[in-house]
Amino acid sequence: MLQPQRGSATLIGFSAVLMWSLLGPLGAYADVVPAFLLNAICFGISSLVAFTRIAMMPNKGRVFRQPLSLWLMGIVGVFGYHAFYFLGLRNAPPVEANLINYLWPVLIVLFSALLPGERLRWFHVAGGGLGLCGAGLLVVGGAGLSFSGDASLGYACSALAALIWGSYSVLSRRFGNAPTETVAVFCLATAVLSLLFHVQFEETVWPADASQWIAVVAMGLMPLGLSFFTWDIGMKYGDIQLLGVSAYTAPLLSTALMIVLGIGELNGRVVMACFLIVGGALVAAKDLLLKPR
Repeated sequence: MLQPQRGSATLIGFSAVLMWSLLGPLGAYADVVPAFLLNAICFGISSLVAFTRIAMMPNKGRVFRQPLSLWLMGIVGVFGYHAFYFLGLRNAPPVEANLINYLWPVLIVLFSALLPGERLRWFHVAGGGLGLCGAGLLVVGGAGLSFSGDASLGYACSALAALIWGSYSVLSRRFGNAPTETVAVFCLATAVLSLLFHVQFEETVWPADASQWIAVVAMGLMPLGLSFFTWDIGMKYGDIQLLGVSAYTAPLLSTALMIVLGIGELNGRVVMACFLIVGGALVAAKDLLLKPR
């Protein structure tokens, strides 16, 4: 696989953010399915498609000839993030758990400073902060925050989920020579582990009708499928700070889609969040926008 240019890789990586924005609307149709079962089905679909693609590759053996550290990083990153995210939602109020979870884009921006060849600037941090404020408006809504010591386990799980995904995303660049197809193994392992967690902790509830199955399959093909492959390309070869900040557009676009579908409501809070998130992305992209031609 030819290494894409930095700008192209950034756009490819941003396509993952666009796909993640579909999680809200699609999840609204598939919300009866328990979280780990939904995870198992979706990642099972994505891994099936990915392994079909690998089977048609001329040099498929190269995909699996990777160091153990890569497999550990990927499986802990993809499955660990979702597992602790779900555990956070189970053990803490969803609003607070989601807000803590949305620290991961800022962590990507901060952790990127540890990578060779990357330089963290003030506008990256400022853009990430604005994005976090905007995402906070969308996540909190009119519910308000009520952090409680009784939910400390849930808060810790949500923070760990953010730490895992931020670390996985940045560490992906350390394995820049590994083909993106290795993500298929991460997805398959996540499907199997999610199924085991479902059997242990959840009651089985399957999608009830065709519309719910369509939503589940769509999630497995894009926001819980293809997105992890395009994100891998963006993290390995793209502008990692800009991608970290731009991740805050996912909840904004998701909210916009839900408004269009009649599931959400347009109000001043959404408009303010839009200004903060878009403004944060523009601030973070200062070098790119003002770069002499």
